[in-house]
Amino acid sequence: MLKTKLCGIDLENPLMLAAGILGSHASSLNWVLDSGAGAVVCKSFSKDANEGYNNPTTVEVEGGIINAVGLSSPGVDVFKEELELVDRKKGVSIASIYGATADDFSYVSSEIVDLVDMIELNVSCPHAMSGCGSAIGQDPLLTKKIVQSVKEEVDIPVLAKLTPNVTDIKEIAIAAQEGGADGITLINSLGPGMKIDIATGNPILSNKFGGMSGPAVKPIAIRCVYDVYSVTDIPIIGVGGIRNYADVVEFLYAGASAVQIGTSIIYEGPEIFNDINRKLAEFIEDSQFNNVEEMVGFAHKGEL
Repeated sequence: MLKTKLCGIDLENPLMLAAGILGSHASSLNWVLDSGAGAVVCKSFSKDANEGYNNPTTVEVEGGIINAVGLSSPGVDVFKEELELVDRKKGVSIASIYGATADDFSYVSSEIVDLVDMIELNVSCPHAMSGCGSAIGQDPLLTKKIVQSVKEEVDIPVLAKLTPNVTDIKEIAIAAQEGGADGITLINSLGPGMKIDIATGNPILSNKFGGMSGPAVKPIAIRCVYDVYSVTDIPIIGVGGIRNYADVVEFLYAGASAVQIGTSIIYEGPEIFNDINRKLAEFIEDSQFNNVEEMVGFAHKGEL
């Protein structure tokens, strides 16, 4: 009932770990797979090591959290050791990578292609250090070029993770598809935003600004999925503020074929995957649907 396919790859269920949460080590990725996730996305890493920003890098705000980790990375040579230890018999393993140039992306992809089932291109982080991040994902031509460069290098599915911080996300999604992307992940964190300590008058984050994630961004993520579904022909992975099975259903109806969960794990732990799977199965059992795939794009029924 919960089994589905994404870019031709079988998933036990449509729930995935989002990049950035519990994704730095194979042990935590395997823990999430044991907790019911159909797939896991590791923390974004790059060709070379990057220390990221100093603490504090996260702060809780109403409706979620703001984070500015700065895409800290041990570098691909080190991270390959973690990817080798992910138990792909338990679920699908996806590597999230970033870089400053198309060559960076293609190089890292070539180094890990045999260690993962898919690659997610992070072209959309709103709190990246200079040279990387959302500036790439805000340019349709550059997005297309990066996707093309990776597709020329690997023979596994490639996902493009896009930023909502653009005038028209449909334009960027179309460019990613034209570049050969096998799927699109929507959305990365919103922002940048900030929080100020009223006792000192200082910004709390060391970087001052960071990306917003959590329940408050879900309506924006839903709209982005809905819009992109109407103009593309490749699968969409929805992410942003998912807390329960009803949130998952909403993303599926908007057009997502699978979803990623991140911030809620901070509060609920990895057990959230089994909990949502159980309640999602109950929902399908009591509904007009027979499986997850029949739910995808249901909110567009009046437009078909």
